[in-house]
Amino acid sequence: MKLRKLQLKDAPLMLEWMHDESVVKDLQANFMDKTIEDCEAFITVSNNIKKNLHLAIVDDEDTYMGTVSLKNITNSSAEFAITVRKEAMGKGYSKYAMAEMIKIGKENLGLETIFWCVSPVNKRAIRFYDKNGYKRTDMNHNIDGYTEHQIKSYIWYIA
Repeated sequence: MKLRKLQLKDAPLMLEWMHDESVVKDLQANFMDKTIEDCEAFITVSNNIKKNLHLAIVDDEDTYMGTVSLKNITNSSAEFAITVRKEAMGKGYSKYAMAEMIKIGKENLGLETIFWCVSPVNKRAIRFYDKNGYKRTDMNHNIDGYTEHQIKSYIWYIA
């Protein structure tokens, strides 16, 4: 497995996880309404924006397994995000991609803080983060894209 730039060929498998209720049911965004054109546009834009880093998680045959991201990158921090296809769950893709992306953020981009959140109902993600030793933190400041209620109600992690 490895990380690489997203490619247009990834769009059909990206749309697959977006339309898989078992994958998206506890995520913050409404992915079920996304189209193949939305996926293609995201891929095209993602390779041209410096404020975000979106990479494909792929297997040894270069098959897309998910997306890992650093969003809203500043001089010192970024928000982490990851989603994998159902086929990739439980096979080490998330663990590998998280470790690699955090390493990229800290070593290559010089970030001091990488943070992310999860809804309290997303038990699968919480188990994963806790099992892999990621530290919970209290988030006590405004974050673009989140309401005050979300900031207070989500579980926050920091790396």
